[in-house]
Amino acid sequence: MKIKAVIVDDEPHAIEVIAKYLDSFPEVEVVATCNDGIQAFHTLQQKHIDLMFLDVKMPGINGIELLKSLKNPPKVIFTTAFSEYAVDGFELDAADYLLKPIPFNRFLKAMDKTLATLGARKQSLLVPEINATNDVNKFLYLKVDRKTVKVNVKDIYWIESIKDYVKVILGDKVLVSKQKISILEELLPEDQFCRIHKSFIISVQKVESYYTYAVEILGKELPIGRNYKQQALKCLQTA
Repeated sequence: MKIKAVIVDDEPHAIEVIAKYLDSFPEVEVVATCNDGIQAFHTLQQKHIDLMFLDVKMPGINGIELLKSLKNPPKVIFTTAFSEYAVDGFELDAADYLLKPIPFNRFLKAMDKTLATLGARKQSLLVPEINATNDVNKFLYLKVDRKTVKVNVKDIYWIESIKDYVKVILGDKVLVSKQKISILEELLPEDQFCRIHKSFIISVQKVESYYTYAVEILGKELPIGRNYKQQALKCLQTA
């Protein structure tokens, strides 16, 4: 399901720039553009909007006033030439505050943060792909440094959580990605992977041996957490 967006700005060129930037985000659909706050207010009453790009200084009601008037506002990224309103914007829980002229790399950074909160990355992180034999293989697309890496889930031995990052062990290499292990847990096939600890998800097919307190993969012992013991042993016994 696409994220529904609206662009609100009294400058047509500013709307064109944001719309052009959004062409790089197929998960986002611009459902309306508005030239002032009143038009935006009515649009928000009539349509379901997930994300609003909002100018601050506009004729009539300004962007700050518009956002304050909304009982259930969408996620908002302010786009303005005036930095003095940044504090007001963040006090209103804006996702980001972009200063015009907006560089594309700064726009990308704002979108990366905002889409993560809207759940779009979670939905698009795991996709099916048909290979030459018509089998369906599942792939994870992980952001590693500045690139997106495609990983066949069949190649994963285990995943380890380190604060806001995960290490994905593929046997011959290790990928580090800024991602929550709980999101990967939801996306990985339940019949192939098992959460054995708050910090570990394993491929049950890659397990070499196990005890009631640990599993061994690639000669390394990974602990089974007390709260995960029953689930982990059930997975291992039925693998």
